[in-house]
Amino acid sequence: MPSTLPDGDPVPTDGALPEQALDGAADRTLSLYVHVPFCATRCGYCDFNTYTPGELGSSASPQSWYDAALAEIDLAARVLGGDRRVATVFVGGGTPSLVGAGPLTGLLRAIDERFGLAPEAEVTTEANPESTDPALLEALRAAGYTRLSLGLQSTAPAVLATLDRVHTPGRAMEVVGWARAAGFEHVNLDLIYGTPGERDADFEESLHAATASGADHVSAYSLIVEPGTRMARQVRSGALAAPAEDVLADRYLLAEKVLSEAGFAWYEVSNWSTSEAGRCRHNLAYWTSADWWGIGPGAHSHVGGVRWWNRKHPHAYGSALADGRSPGQGREVLDADARRLEDVLLRLRLRDGLPLDLLSTGGRARAAEAAGEGLLEHPALRAGRAVLTLRGRLLADGLAVRLLD
Repeated sequence: MPSTLPDGDPVPTDGALPEQALDGAADRTLSLYVHVPFCATRCGYCDFNTYTPGELGSSASPQSWYDAALAEIDLAARVLGGDRRVATVFVGGGTPSLVGAGPLTGLLRAIDERFGLAPEAEVTTEANPESTDPALLEALRAAGYTRLSLGLQSTAPAVLATLDRVHTPGRAMEVVGWARAAGFEHVNLDLIYGTPGERDADFEESLHAATASGADHVSAYSLIVEPGTRMARQVRSGALAAPAEDVLADRYLLAEKVLSEAGFAWYEVSNWSTSEAGRCRHNLAYWTSADWWGIGPGAHSHVGGVRWWNRKHPHAYGSALADGRSPGQGREVLDADARRLEDVLLRLRLRDGLPLDLLSTGGRARAAEAAGEGLLEHPALRAGRAVLTLRGRLLADGLAVRLLD
């Protein structure tokens, strides 16, 4: 089951933010994330806050979730003032395509009415290949969605079976074609590498299929065996072997080779696109600590150094909003040191790199040492930024900790 949320400080019943969080807000971009907590089945590796129909029973439904999400959009507009246009919207899950075009269209319309979408706003929805068809994509494109993100994971049937994925290997490629025909400007394919039993050839075939599909963005993530999942129990019992670190490193190098040869360039450690326009601007908002409001059960938000998270269960989430209360379960106000820590951890993962002035004198000295070890690019360092080399990308998290005091 999904992991537990931290406790944090209480969230005011009206969701009000400290004045310091709203200072200068007009000069910052705003993004909205909408969490759809429904899945047809639960994948054995997944610990996201999602629920199958059997797990929810009669305590919540797509309709009650939709009504609550609309109420939280209203709440967000009241708290933020409603005068900030939204630069990016991302509908994730779960499986957004399961709820259909009607709710996804209604949510986007509500966001536009309450806030207004910025010119050239990026509007993304995730989708599962098996619950997506041309009619859905045409309706979403007509509603204003500009970007589609599909969970391909792998084209190897054995790997999909281990991950408990129900789509057939070729279905995602077909959906990419439908999305392009419907007029979607950008299409992303998600891949996972390091699944127990996966061969080098399996991952290489998946990469080639992704680059040949017509998608202009690929995300490739190493499998993480999350505690509490069915896969974690299988690994603990010996039924599955945990992915080895050296295998994961080799797979990452393979991803870089195949993707770069196909015209994709990395812009974040796990993300590649064929052009700067194809980069996911919503995710860049996370990585640069911009403002975003998370709509939905268990969704996280961050505005002006204040982070909060919603009640996890759809029933508890919806009940709070039906009573006129914020669904927030807890929050924290980040001090300057915490914000600098996050900036270093996140910005170092970007192709644009980390400004050296975020580091202390000691941190800058360690950055120079890391460049000497081949982990950071020398020219970028001389220009005042810490930019990872390919070898540095393999060690990004550890290097970020090393650069901090």
